[in-house]
Amino acid sequence: MPRSSSQKARKIATMGLLFALAIVFSILEGMVAIPTMPGVKLGLSNIVTMFCLFFMGARYSFTLIFLKAFSALVTRGAVAAALSLSGGLLSLSVMLLLTQLKKHKPSFLVISVFGGVFHNIGQLIVAQLMVNVPLYYVMLPILLLSGVIMGIITGMLLRTLMPYMQKLNVLDKG
Repeated sequence: MPRSSSQKARKIATMGLLFALAIVFSILEGMVAIPTMPGVKLGLSNIVTMFCLFFMGARYSFTLIFLKAFSALVTRGAVAAALSLSGGLLSLSVMLLLTQLKKHKPSFLVISVFGGVFHNIGQLIVAQLMVNVPLYYVMLPILLLSGVIMGIITGMLLRTLMPYMQKLNVLDKG
């Protein structure tokens, strides 16, 4: 197999593994509901999205976001898919913009916090449009705080898992 075909096959296989890992993390975080905070989740699959962004590039990261939303559609319905897609797209777009900064490039932790916060904002905007009830003012402070806290946790987890994830050998973006 020519080198470019081999690299493409490796990236497709890696995307399959990353998607599976994101789904497993999503299932795990679904098992750890926070009863006093409806709508607040750990955001573990964001670890996979960030890894994909940092080491495979934006195109693969956006593909992962769409795959996760499609999975939510198939397993939990249209509302879950819309929330997954809106949060994922806004979060990834903000994280991508932060990675493009030339001066004062932010750390994984800072990017993760912004990703968590903007994921919650994206979901809240779509939820507000769907139900047309003033959720925004009530839920925004809770979701901003949880986005910061969960962003710190997922950023630290990414930093801890990075040496193991780098062994996937997909560090060339493209």
